[in-house]
Amino acid sequence: MSQHHVVVATDLTPESVALLKESAAYRVTCVPPKTSNVRASLADATAIITRSDFKLDAPLLDHAPKLKLVARMSAGLTGIDIDAATERGILVMNTPGVSAIAAAEHTLTLLLALNRNLPAIHESLREGWWLFDRQQQVGTQLHGKTIGIVGLGRVGHRVARLCLALGMTVLAYDPYIREEQVDDRRISLVGLHELLSTADYVSMHVPATKETIDFFDEETFRLMKPGACFINTAHGGIIKETLLAEALKEGHLGGVAVDVWNEEPPFNSPLIGLDRVIHTPHIGDNTAEARQDLSLQIVKQVMDALNDRDYRNVVNLPLLPGLKYDEIRPFMQLAECIGALHHILARSPIRRIAIEIIGEDMHGLIKPMTVGILKGLLSPILGDKVSFVNAPLLAAERGWQITQAKGIKISEYRNIITCQTTLEDGEEISIAGALLDRQKPYILQINDYRIHFEPRGHLLIMGSYDQPGVIGRVGSLMAENGINIASWHTGRAEPGGNTLTVLNFDEPLPESVMASLKQQDFIRHVHQLHI
Repeated sequence: MSQHHVVVATDLTPESVALLKESAAYRVTCVPPKTSNVRASLADATAIITRSDFKLDAPLLDHAPKLKLVARMSAGLTGIDIDAATERGILVMNTPGVSAIAAAEHTLTLLLALNRNLPAIHESLREGWWLFDRQQQVGTQLHGKTIGIVGLGRVGHRVARLCLALGMTVLAYDPYIREEQVDDRRISLVGLHELLSTADYVSMHVPATKETIDFFDEETFRLMKPGACFINTAHGGIIKETLLAEALKEGHLGGVAVDVWNEEPPFNSPLIGLDRVIHTPHIGDNTAEARQDLSLQIVKQVMDALNDRDYRNVVNLPLLPGLKYDEIRPFMQLAECIGALHHILARSPIRRIAIEIIGEDMHGLIKPMTVGILKGLLSPILGDKVSFVNAPLLAAERGWQITQAKGIKISEYRNIITCQTTLEDGEEISIAGALLDRQKPYILQINDYRIHFEPRGHLLIMGSYDQPGVIGRVGSLMAENGINIASWHTGRAEPGGNTLTVLNFDEPLPESVMASLKQQDFIRHVHQLHI
């Protein structure tokens, strides 16, 4: 078994590192999260575990020719060039929701500290002033106030529950959440305009995406209720800090609390040092419990992915939400076998690929099975350079037209996948397959040939003429060379026409035997492959 080299460029807990090191399947290198240190360790790395402030761009990936997996120990993926990783077939995974409790509690901490002006009062007492100006030290109660939560995901939902416990009114804006999905009727889903104009506090809990970068602009701030406070513990790119600082200086905002920044460290941020600003250095998930949970989860995810057990939280793998990899893996393996068979049977370049899936068992599987077929087609050409991640990109580079088709069914089975390739010379190849007991892949038909076989091991695909003596002559040739035939499956389109035979062997056939077989007068074509 080959050993995986895992580079750890973050602060994993000792228990998590020990989990990796206790298996001989992993070699672990722990390095400081600096580009030069990481670059030097990537030459033979299989996986890298990073933290949220580490930049992993295309030039750095160029130093990692064997890298299969980038694992981010946080929900955010800022700084990882996902497109570059996808082109190289590298999986990218994160750990969403693991630190939701810590992030929500930190949001509440900032909210309470801002509401009672605790940092300024703390400093005043440390400097020797006791009740120097009681009016300036007066705070406000959260009870009875309204908080507007932008983004009702894992963290946003926990913040909502904490605020409800304090007697606050909770408004939420999230265009991807339907009203029936909110399990607490005390949380009111409203439009963004209503939230901003009503809330005494606005708290951000959205991911960093193309839609949320610079989410707040000057017009958005003008919609906010005068004197409202703004809290951001989500992502620094959501808002421009210059606009936030201006709104505070002009008196439109009553206070700001920030844990995440446009640039980290925030050496040039206009918010640093302003009155009525509470700032923390991106510590929302920095609790002992969250660190332990994050460390253990990312290590287990890495181990499962490298061993092909599970690919949970991989962001660039074409799996639909809600599908469990261990359940769909047999379907993807079947699809990959079908792709490999198409490659071996194609006598000219492929131009078009049409895929049809039929049956309740196949519901929702068109995308992952398409990727499986593409990987099977490309692997004999590109080897380890192709994966489930980059197969669609590599197929597009070859100009392959890929469609979801209907009406190409060539088998009477209820739950099948059929793939039809059109070659450059106009020839079409159709292959249908299914799973036995949802686990074991079987090929049911190739073109007009009904032929049931398990696509596994060393296979010989032999096209011949339907004439007497073929089985005996092939058997004699194998016996003369000391070769045992494990299984034999033949299908024919019509009596006296052509046949297609698939044989299974324990070992690949020597080239001399292949040459002898090709010289037989009953042979139309013959290929061998290993699946």
